[in-house]
Formats: sequence, structure tokens, C-alpha cells
Amino acid sequence: MSDLFGAAGLADDNPRPLADRLRPRVLAEVIGQDHLLDPDAPLGRMVGARRLSSAILWGPPGVGKTTIARLLADATDLHFEQISAIFTGVADLRKVFDAAKARRAVGQGTLLFVDEIHRFNRAQQDSFLPHMEDGSIVLIGATTENPSFELNAAILSRAQVLVLRRLDEAALETLLKRAEDDQRPLSLTPEARETLIAMADGDGRFLLNLAEELLTHHAGPPLDVQGLTTALARRAPIYDKGREGHYNLTSALHKSVRGSDPDAALYWLARMLKGGEDPLYIARRVVRMAVEDVGLADPQAVTQAIAAKDTYDFLGSPEGELAIAQAVVYIATAPKSNAAYAAFKAAMRAAGETGSLDPPMHILNAPTSMMKDMGYGKDYAYDHDAPDGFSGKDYFPDAMGRTVFYDPVERGFERELKKRLDYWEGLRTKRGT
Repeated sequence: MSDLFGAAGLADDNPRPLADRLRPRVLAEVIGQDHLLDPDAPLGRMVGARRLSSAILWGPPGVGKTTIARLLADATDLHFEQISAIFTGVADLRKVFDAAKARRAVGQGTLLFVDEIHRFNRAQQDSFLPHMEDGSIVLIGATTENPSFELNAAILSRAQVLVLRRLDEAALETLLKRAEDDQRPLSLTPEARETLIAMADGDGRFLLNLAEELLTHHAGPPLDVQGLTTALARRAPIYDKGREGHYNLTSALHKSVRGSDPDAALYWLARMLKGGEDPLYIARRVVRMAVEDVGLADPQAVTQAIAAKDTYDFLGSPEGELAIAQAVVYIATAPKSNAAYAAFKAAMRAAGETGSLDPPMHILNAPTSMMKDMGYGKDYAYDHDAPDGFSGKDYFPDAMGRTVFYDPVERGFERELKKRLDYWEGLRTKRGT
């Protein structure tokens, strides 16, 4: 059995993983998060005053959330207690809270670090509140998900949300140099070194794991890019299609289309497809872009979007994905107008504000003689009998008056619609209606 543990690297006398050995020992050694740790930054000020308040550390994997929490406890002389929301139940939480209270009774504070805090349900999250309020614990939660979606408002009102940044190339290069100082220089060409950093995708822990694999298994001539990618499996893009990455890339695609940038739109489309997003989900979003951002400036946009969805249904992947890309390019290059979208929202707002106003009597049907005697349909003007096929009658509730919701832009097909509306408004003015 001991041989099995040794082979797995779990024996007591085995060296620790490189990422663990290089874990910072003081806050000053943490890289890439100066906006939080500098003396005049939020955490820096807390440490300087030795008064730590509860916080939620929100950021991608491998940027130092656990390390920062542990070092905050060291810097403020708090007992460090770590749990994971994945493995901790109600009974475990009760023991943690009881132990924190016992420490508090003898003058020792507790920093409770909760990894993956978003995985606790709302009732479990609520259980932290009384212990945060009476000072038994300082809660430091870590999450890769948007706290505003995943955490209770009560938690968020008592804990500051601090955003950790994805490690940039300079920070990752610093990590590589630390690894080389601990071991030996990596045998890579400059281009391969850049590729290695790109493969990490902002994750420092993953970069050190890749470096450790290279240091362990390759000591020959410098690897070029092809040799590196052969030696290491390239990491899939960070993209969770059910959570924050899903919404971020969807937003990037939509805003690129709205901004009439087909190249950027194609890039974000490719990122979503590479990340495993359902092409039919993307097709539905493209239909939404067509009606929201192009609208009647180019009525063919929604036709193109629906055709792309039907084509994908018929061909499947990967051939059908080209139809979605074609629709993205068409909509990105189409004239833009949200006039119909804005008009609909304004009409919905007015409908909510005006309540249950009745339609004017002249446009109500009168199927019975009693209703006719009451004035239903009186003075209705049949537009086809009016000059120019337009009566100019007011169809709004009498108590509301005529309101303009739709204001077409001077772009694309809406330029023609504006001419029509101006023509009809001129007839109304001319006839005094």
C-alpha cells in the first residue's frame, strides 16, 4: 500500500507539488492583485489597521484566493479555519461555529475561509449571519461565480466583494521565473515560452503544474512551439456554459454585433463554440440580436437569423455552424435600429401606468342593438373609404391622448418607414384630426 501512495506522490516523504512549494509566505509575495493588496488598497488598509472585515473573493481559478485568505489570517493573528462548501454539511458547520465561539471566549479570533461558497444553499448561507454579526468569525468566501447571482443579499450586505484579476502575462512570467529559481531553467525557445504562458490562460496554479511536468520529463534541447504542444495537452478554454463564462461571452458576442464589428463577433462566436456552447442557444441569441438591434432597419436580418437556425437543425455540427456564422456577419454589418424595441418597452411602460383605460367608443364593435344605442362604434371611419386610405382617427383611450412610441431612425429600411409616418402625420395635420 505504501508503494501505491509513493507512486501517486502522496507519501509523507515525497516532495510537495511545485505550486504548493512556491505558495507565497507573505502578502507582499502575492502577484497580480496589487489593486487589493497595496497599502492603500482595500485589503492592504485592513491589514495595516489590523482590523479585518468579512469579504468575498471573486475571481477565476488559480489567481490566489486561498493563499490570500491564509496570509490575511497570519497578518492579523487570526486562527485560520478552512472548509469547502462541496464537502461541508450542517453538522460540520455547527462544529466550526462552536469552535470559533470557544476561541472567541479566550480572546482568539477566527478567519473562516469558505472555498466554493456559492455552492452552499440559501439556508446554509444564512447560518453564517449570526456568527458574523457577533464577531465569532471573519468570513472570507471564495467563488468563481458572480456573487450577485449566487449569494444571499444578507451575506453580500455584510461582506465586501473583492474582485481578483486574471493573471496577466507579466505576472505569469514572474511565476515561471520563481519556478526556475526553485528548480532549473525551462528548456524552451522564446516562442514556446510565450505559448506556455498562453496555455495557462491566466491561471497561475495551472502554469506551475505545466512547468513542473516539463521540468520533470524534459531536459533535452529547447522545445519549439510544436514540441511544446506535443509534450503538453493544451488546456480547453475556461468557459462554463451554465455560469458566469456563459453570460460573459454571450454579452461579448451580442455587443460586438450591435457595434457592427463582424470580426470581433466571429471571434466570440468561435470562443463559445470551442467552449462547448450549444449552437442552438447561440442561434436563438442571434435571432434576438436581429429583432433588438437591427429591427426594421433591415427586415431581412431576422429572416437570415431564422434561416441559420433552420439550416443548423438540418445539417447539425459542424456544417450547420457556418450558417450561424453567416447570420452573425449579416446582422453585424446590417444597419442598426432599436426603435421598435424601444417603442415596445415604452408602450409596455405606458400600459402599466395607465391601468385599465377603455378603448375609444368609435373603434368598439356593436354586435347588439343595445350596444349600438350606447354609442359603441359611433362615428367609426372605415379607412379604406377615406381619401388616401387613411382616416387619421385617434385610436388611443380618450383619457390618454395620442402618444408617440415608435421613432424610426434615418438608416436602412426605417428611412422609408419614417417617410410613411411623416406622410400620415401631415395628413392628420391637414385634416385637423
